[in-house]
Amino acid sequence: MSAALPEKFDVLVHPVRELRGEVRAQPSKNYTTRYLLAAALAEGETRITGVATSDDAQALLRCLRDWGAGVELMEGDAVIRGFGAHPRPGVTLNPGNAGAVARFLMGVAALTEGTILVTDHPDSLGRRPQGDLLDALERLGARVHSQDGRLPVTISGPVRGGLVEVSAERSSQYASALMFLAPLLPGGLDLRLTGEIKSHAPLRQTLDTLAAFGVQAQASDDLSRIRIPGGQAYRAGRVTVPGDYPGSAALLAAAALLPGEVRVTNLREHDLQGEREAVSVLQDMGADIRREGHTLTVRGGRPLHAVTRDGDGFTDAVQALTAAAALAVGETSWENVATLRLKECDRISDTRRELERLGLHATETADSLTVRGAPRIDGGVTADGHGDHRMIMLLTLLGLRADAPLRITGAHHIRKSYPDFFRHLESLGAHFEYRPTEHP
Repeated sequence: MSAALPEKFDVLVHPVRELRGEVRAQPSKNYTTRYLLAAALAEGETRITGVATSDDAQALLRCLRDWGAGVELMEGDAVIRGFGAHPRPGVTLNPGNAGAVARFLMGVAALTEGTILVTDHPDSLGRRPQGDLLDALERLGARVHSQDGRLPVTISGPVRGGLVEVSAERSSQYASALMFLAPLLPGGLDLRLTGEIKSHAPLRQTLDTLAAFGVQAQASDDLSRIRIPGGQAYRAGRVTVPGDYPGSAALLAAAALLPGEVRVTNLREHDLQGEREAVSVLQDMGADIRREGHTLTVRGGRPLHAVTRDGDGFTDAVQALTAAAALAVGETSWENVATLRLKECDRISDTRRELERLGLHATETADSLTVRGAPRIDGGVTADGHGDHRMIMLLTLLGLRADAPLRITGAHHIRKSYPDFFRHLESLGAHFEYRPTEHP
């Protein structure tokens, strides 16, 4: 992937006969953002080894600098000099299009006076709901001004600790935001998560992050109640970011769809990322995937068959797995994935439309997506990336198996989570052309 790519580009994906080689999984996007924020909330210097270089990570680093953190990047590591419990007041933060980053910052903003959060992506992050978190902060005593629960948002503390309820029906990120805030409040927080809890894995990643920075917390088995004592301090030190399962799921699915042998390293076997389940889903579909330590080896090209799975635990891998489903025998259904509608695009309806554009059959309900596999994909059309990094991954994988090249608009949005995605696939034998685009 050329370093001279335009800021905005479409990608032309050429069909390939095989993929072969080895890729080291990129650092986890979810752990990178959590570790960076926790490091800023510690007083002193923390070295984070192996940070992601995604747009989300860059957006958070920019906001942490604006709040007063010292940030030094060196050879893939980040050294953060934290501001502890005292971010600068009266600062305007722009988290770009990073939804989790925006929500985590909203929680911590309750430590300040007059923090404003804005976005330069009004048609994406600007449309995503924040009201459940803002309501919880108001119940804790924060002063909040927003446009119907959406950005821009102004938040002022102080807030009191104690018992607070927050809905987990739409996203686990609201609860994670309050969890980062809780230990710095004199009274801590007793969080009660209401509704059907979505995405347990990210909540466990937040608890894991708190523990890595010396913060004590207790959680019920079902995570419906989380107690974090107050008066604590984040402990500076050194942490290492694990490999990223959501992005690697796309590499593993691509390797399963095409003949050859691909090894993906730096993927821990015992990991709290829910998208780790993508490995077993692909295996259940018939993929030949074997693990040795932190390395997964895929011997591709085997026939795949349909499965039906509850996708709530691995939502960020659903698009990659949908590529495998599109070429599997039978109908694959991802159930309990309503939260996919609240991402950078509607990953249920928009995915169905893009699959239909490619001649595939797909159906949807309010909280599910069903795909009927086909023996081949024609290609030769232009598909809409919808400004969504996961959609771009899905379409790229389908293009690798199509009969004719597939053009994907707005492919530069891949930088949000996986800036090296195309380069990694090229190292395995894929062939792409990059063309300037006028699409947003």
